[in-house]
Amino acid sequence: MTTFQRARSEEQREVRRRAILDTTAAMLDETAVGAVSLNELSRRVGLAKSNVLRYFESREAILLELLDRAWKEWTAELTRRLSDELEPGLPFARRAEMFADILTRSLEERRVLCDLLSAQAGVLEHNVSPEVAARYKRGALANVSDLAASVRVHLPELGEDAVRLCSQAILVAGAVWTHARPSAAMLAAYDSDPSLAALRVDFPSALKDTLLTLTAGTLARRSS
Repeated sequence: MTTFQRARSEEQREVRRRAILDTTAAMLDETAVGAVSLNELSRRVGLAKSNVLRYFESREAILLELLDRAWKEWTAELTRRLSDELEPGLPFARRAEMFADILTRSLEERRVLCDLLSAQAGVLEHNVSPEVAARYKRGALANVSDLAASVRVHLPELGEDAVRLCSQAILVAGAVWTHARPSAAMLAAYDSDPSLAALRVDFPSALKDTLLTLTAGTLARRSS
């Protein structure tokens, strides 16, 4: 735990902000989004809870900023992986399949990002001011645009509709991640009644299948 003296300059305030963000990120490596509390964060970062709230207006505001940061890091990594792994010159259907596979694997390796995406609309966008909400949404638009620019390099047939595809892909990823992590009660129900197995969601296979459908549909709408 770090103990801070009162910040007296903008540079010192920025150090506090980074410490709060980095400490929260470390907590997310250990536990789910819903288990992150301001009380524990304050204890770990060495600031009173009231002081933490001087830098971020709420727990959700901190998590939204971390989501934006994680999203940017993932987009940069995905762009590299698409360039390294997706073979140019193949038929569209094959490139679309490779795109869906690479994107799915890259998200599967980023539990924290998926946790944050799955909590975005239902949790993180609540208990924040309109200013924080607008700032996050502007960042999200930029993140989708950056992702779409990368996708268009490998799937140029989609043109500007790549933006819609990427926006839908993010929504779907969060939803599939949520359903792929059922409660203990649901797991017990699946185990006790094999007829329910069809409802159990496997994250990589469900996300990849959905991405393939979205990609094919986006092209079909553009061609019609």
